[in-house]
Amino acid sequence: MEKKLSAREVAELALFIAIIFVMKITGLSSIPVGPLVMTFTMIPIAIGAMLMGPFAGGVLGMVYGFTSLYDAMTGASAMTGFFFQISPLHTVILCVGMRTLVGVFTGWLFRLYQKADRRKLWCYFLGGLTAPVLNTLLFMGYIVLVFYNTEFVQSLVTRLGAASPLMFVVLVVGIQGVVEAVTGAILGGGVAKGAAHALRWD
Repeated sequence: MEKKLSAREVAELALFIAIIFVMKITGLSSIPVGPLVMTFTMIPIAIGAMLMGPFAGGVLGMVYGFTSLYDAMTGASAMTGFFFQISPLHTVILCVGMRTLVGVFTGWLFRLYQKADRRKLWCYFLGGLTAPVLNTLLFMGYIVLVFYNTEFVQSLVTRLGAASPLMFVVLVVGIQGVVEAVTGAILGGGVAKGAAHALRWD
């Protein structure tokens, strides 16, 4: 996927990358909830993907993915840290690859939303919702696909009483997934719509 960025776009992308790092350093990016964390980093990723397109969304998702991979390598995340010991390659795909796809797909889907929403009333809010939902689906989907039979996941399955992989995802994600989705839709959508209107992009 080739994309030439203007100086303005490079500056804007750098700003969003800085926001992701600041959120990470200050602890604003995530709140530990059981084996996972409730992440709000999808908000700047969604905004960047909507305002600058799939390429920028992919870059931002990748940056966040590397911060997640760092947590896995240092053991800051119990779950991904365990996965990294089992398979570094699959953990890189899980943390970096899936988050990159979230940014790319959010940008692509937002373009479709824009075409359908000619009055630009709801497309930004749906775009803000898309990023956290995709993050949950791709991240948890890859865990089920690759790591479901590991000791760590099976201990969670037993503890939660999950009768199937789908029920496991539902029980693990739970209310945090709903909070992430609603927050992404409201904040991500609202900020992106306001910025687009101010810059007269819509």
